[in-house]
Amino acid sequence: MGTVRLTMAQALVRFLANQYVERDGVEQRFFAGCFGIFGHGNVAGVGQALQQYGKELTYYQARNEQAMVHAAAAYARQKNRLQTLLCTSSIGPGATNMVTGAALATINRLPVLLLPGDVFATRRPDPVLQQLEAPHDGTLSVNDCFRPVSKYWDRINRPEGLIPAAFAAMRILTNQAETGTVTLALPQDVQAEAYDFPEEFFEKRVWHVPRPLPDAAALERAAALIREGRRPMIVSGGGTIYSEATDALRRLAEQTGIPVGETQAGKGSMPYDHPCALGAVGATGTLAANRAAREADVVIGVGTRWTDFTTASKTAFQNPEVRFVNVNVADFDAAKHVGLRLLGDARAALETLSEALRGYEVEAEYRRASKEGNREWDREVERLYTLEHGPLPAQSTVIGTVNTFSEPEDVVVCAAGSMPGDLHKLWRTRDPQGYHVEYGYSTMGYEIAGGLGIKMAAPEREVYVMVGDGSYLMMNSEIITSIQEGYKLTVVLVDNWGFASIGALSRSVGSQGFGTQYRYRKDGSLGLDTEKDPGEVLPVDLATNAESYGTHVIRASTVGELKDALKEAKGMNRTVVIHIPVDRYEGVPTYESFWDVPVAEVSEMDSVVAARKEYAEGRQAEGRYL
Repeated sequence: MGTVRLTMAQALVRFLANQYVERDGVEQRFFAGCFGIFGHGNVAGVGQALQQYGKELTYYQARNEQAMVHAAAAYARQKNRLQTLLCTSSIGPGATNMVTGAALATINRLPVLLLPGDVFATRRPDPVLQQLEAPHDGTLSVNDCFRPVSKYWDRINRPEGLIPAAFAAMRILTNQAETGTVTLALPQDVQAEAYDFPEEFFEKRVWHVPRPLPDAAALERAAALIREGRRPMIVSGGGTIYSEATDALRRLAEQTGIPVGETQAGKGSMPYDHPCALGAVGATGTLAANRAAREADVVIGVGTRWTDFTTASKTAFQNPEVRFVNVNVADFDAAKHVGLRLLGDARAALETLSEALRGYEVEAEYRRASKEGNREWDREVERLYTLEHGPLPAQSTVIGTVNTFSEPEDVVVCAAGSMPGDLHKLWRTRDPQGYHVEYGYSTMGYEIAGGLGIKMAAPEREVYVMVGDGSYLMMNSEIITSIQEGYKLTVVLVDNWGFASIGALSRSVGSQGFGTQYRYRKDGSLGLDTEKDPGEVLPVDLATNAESYGTHVIRASTVGELKDALKEAKGMNRTVVIHIPVDRYEGVPTYESFWDVPVAEVSEMDSVVAARKEYAEGRQAEGRYL
């Protein structure tokens, strides 16, 4: 074959448009399009290339660089990491705006490709607009900020350097164990430079996503350990869903009677009403799951990173003899808690584990207890869904109203504040991809951008964005993108005039809600939760703000009005924002869980001293899983 003369940016766009993945015989294009905001650092390079090859790779206009990375990550998650979007920005603030999104994608093990513009490789016009100058290192730019939050990072200083970098990027993006953010920093002069690229570089290339099996000896040891246990428990994480292993998990649970708890990313692994489903586990766990975890002697983690919320800061599993079996495609996660590693694809591993456990069942009483725990918890959920509370409704009732109205295939999305914990406990999941809460990085502002990415990935599903006022104010710009592109979202904007989640946390550490209310300054204070008259709330009208973007806005003040609003929104063909105020102080119980947030060891405040005493008592249950 011959060569074709293209700019580096043109070659990159053509290469990316011809990358495909295949798993289980299903082949699909890996990059579904490109989000971008143009500036002097990419408009004449990547921007020109996207215009020239627009039929091969669709360009989507974003409003905020961080938001477009969130949308891409959400898209990748909804597609089980088999498809994603790429994002391009100019140099300087456009690039650094993407760093938070990059961290989110890497932490959540989601493939996203970032193409930030960079300063001149030749350095002739230095310093250019928005260039960071480091007196100690002339090679540094702000794009070096991406190094710690990227799974692969490269700077393309010559056009021909694109070829090895592009293949290295694809290796990481399509590797289920190593995936995350990939950053290719693109100097603005090199983007526009031409090179004779080999035609083979642009041929269709299919990246096979395998289902590796665990080592046979390790599988045998794991099966023996599980058979010895009297109270085994499964903790299902996001890897169960990404590998499409939910049916295999359900069959294993039914075959053995082993109950299942779910992490935030793994929620939806089991239908909420399955007799083996105990629901959320850990710091935001259900009473049923947390009590089972406390007594479990063998814990089988499937596709979980074992974060502090899942382990309740290592207080959840109290059995002194507890041992862990970790099913994970990533060795890094499989080795946690000194667990017995079943290194491999979750679906393949669970299927082989089912064979190895053939004939094994937990004791009938333990199976019965799990079933009763599921029923008891569902009664508690129903109580919180129908809580009579006024004059403002409780947040749990708002969640229950949306959940009850939604269809099984609809998707709820959230990320930060008190809502994720309540959703983890209370949302009745009926579909493996019906629950989308970003809690790896718990990023305020993710919700609307994430909802957009989900809707782009699954346009046939209704997407309900549950967002608090604090997170809405952080980032709501992609409402405009949803309208521009015709991707309808139903945004349920829950308003409690401040940072309610951190307000509750502040009260728990003795700080009385300091700095968490949206109020005018009064007598030198912004208001405390302990004050009888903390001051007047700010006159911010979030509903009118949403209306100014072109959304259809519905103002609800009661649960009845919320029900009517949801019905009205269902019939709309464009983004709808339903604004409803809730009681800031009516929360959901913690259900015998603990989260390690250190309290000041000494203080002049009696409330802090009392909180420190309670904290010290809670920490006594923390252990090391050795």
